[in-house]
Amino acid sequence: MTKKSKTNTKQRIMDTAVDLFNKDGVQSITSRHIAKEMGISYGNLDYHFKNKEVLLLAIYKQMRAEMSDSYKAADPATGSFDQIHRLLLHLESFQYKFRFFNLDVLEISRSYPKINRLLKNTLRIRKQQMSDLFKRAIEDGYFIKSTEDHIEQLLLSIRIIITFWLSQEELLSNAKSKKNSSGMSDNIWKLLFPYMTEKGQLLYQELVDGSKV
Repeated sequence: MTKKSKTNTKQRIMDTAVDLFNKDGVQSITSRHIAKEMGISYGNLDYHFKNKEVLLLAIYKQMRAEMSDSYKAADPATGSFDQIHRLLLHLESFQYKFRFFNLDVLEISRSYPKINRLLKNTLRIRKQQMSDLFKRAIEDGYFIKSTEDHIEQLLLSIRIIITFWLSQEELLSNAKSKKNSSGMSDNIWKLLFPYMTEKGQLLYQELVDGSKV
């Protein structure tokens, strides 16, 4: 097996696992389910990922890498407020791409120590990156100066919304509730709106509401 075909097989296994985890949950899916779905032998899958923790760890590292660029400090030509907007949109689409992870995050972190350690480290990094981004937006005049005194609480509230968004959506799963509810990023913006300056509110209307003012 060539290095390229080996890499392709590993990625196919990961992609198939994500699809099955999203559909039926992490605890319901075994390596044999994944192998059967792919039409490969269990031994072939075991060659690439010896157990579920190794597979989940590889998926989480891919998730981590995929989100990293959205958190990094933006180019000076890109406004801090615009970066927050793009980050929240990416986070929301990310929720649905890897919906199993947030729905099962407590079970995953309890069951798989290596993932638990990496997850905790990632959350610390993301918190600092988000804090730096908000401080830059304050300096740029999009949020009132006193927002800096509330960053810790705001970041905690945002993290809670992100972590439990899909769970509450599952609980309120009837079509009418979904139709009448706004998205995750919209709800985070509503949390932030009272802290915006007039300059921030005008850009919010332009970027988020999509209305030119």
